[in-house]
Amino acid sequence: MLTGAFYIHNSRYMDKNRALAAFSALSQPTRLDVFRLLLRAGPKGMAAGEIAAALDVRQNTMSANLAVLHQAGLVRNSREGRSIRYFADLAGTRGLLGFLLEDCCGGNPALCQPLITEIARTG
Repeated sequence: MLTGAFYIHNSRYMDKNRALAAFSALSQPTRLDVFRLLLRAGPKGMAAGEIAAALDVRQNTMSANLAVLHQAGLVRNSREGRSIRYFADLAGTRGLLGFLLEDCCGGNPALCQPLITEIARTG
């Protein structure tokens, strides 16, 4: 089970408004590309300039897109001197996936429980 900000309202994972913010953030092509790139980058993440160069996007445009993803809880960041390194926020990703799957399987959640447990695992 996820804790903290994701244990809200009727869902153990994420509330509806936070899920809508995440979907809205991912509905723009560049932001979806950024999110997938950061998932591939893994725990080392990427500097904002590296992300902009990898996707051939102007840095000011990238900064705005990263801010939207951060606000939606899908990325986190860490300052490294004058640079900011970004990472996929796996807790936010798990929360979103858990929210989607929480009521799945035609009213028989036991069928999906192994998948939900794997996604919600805090490893």
